[in-house]
Amino acid sequence: MAILGVDDFKSKLVGGGARSNLFRAVVNFPAYAAGDVELTSFMCKGAALPASVIAPITIPFRGRQVQVAGDRTFEPATLTIINDTDFAVRNAFERWMNGINQNRTNTGLTNPTDYQADITVEQLDKSGLIVKSYFLRGCFPTNLSAIEVSYDSENAIEEFTVEMQVQYWSASTTS
Repeated sequence: MAILGVDDFKSKLVGGGARSNLFRAVVNFPAYAAGDVELTSFMCKGAALPASVIAPITIPFRGRQVQVAGDRTFEPATLTIINDTDFAVRNAFERWMNGINQNRTNTGLTNPTDYQADITVEQLDKSGLIVKSYFLRGCFPTNLSAIEVSYDSENAIEEFTVEMQVQYWSASTTS
C-alpha cells in the first residue's frame, strides 16, 4: 500500500469532515409531559450518536475460548440541556418522569406506549443539511441530574443532563 501524502488525505476528507457541534436533537415528549419540542431542540447543547453492543458468547472448546455473536443491547442516550429561566424544558422532563413514577404516591403509568417516546439526533453538514439521522425508539428518562447552584459560580448558565433508556435505534443517511 502506498504511503499517502497530505494532499491525498485532504482529497479523502470530503466536506471537511463531520463536525461534532453540527447536530440537532428532536425530543418528542408524551402528551401528558407537554414539552416544547422546538425549545428543547434549541436548548439541547449535547447529545450522543447512539451506541449498540453485540455481546460475545464464550464457548469453551478443547482448551480454547470460541467467540460467537450474542444479543444486541442499546446503551442509554444522554442529553445535556441548557436551563432556561422558566425551567420549561426541565419541567417537561420532570412531568415525564412523574408520569412514570409519581414522587408522592409511588404510582404511575404502566403501559410503555403511554410513557415512551422517540428521539431523533441529526448530524448536519456545514450548510445545515442533514447528512445522517438516528431514530431512537421507545425512549424514556431514568436519570434527571442535579443542577448545581453556588455563590462561587459566575459567568455560567445552568445545565443538566437527562439519561434516556433506548429500546432500539435505526439510522438513515440522507446525503
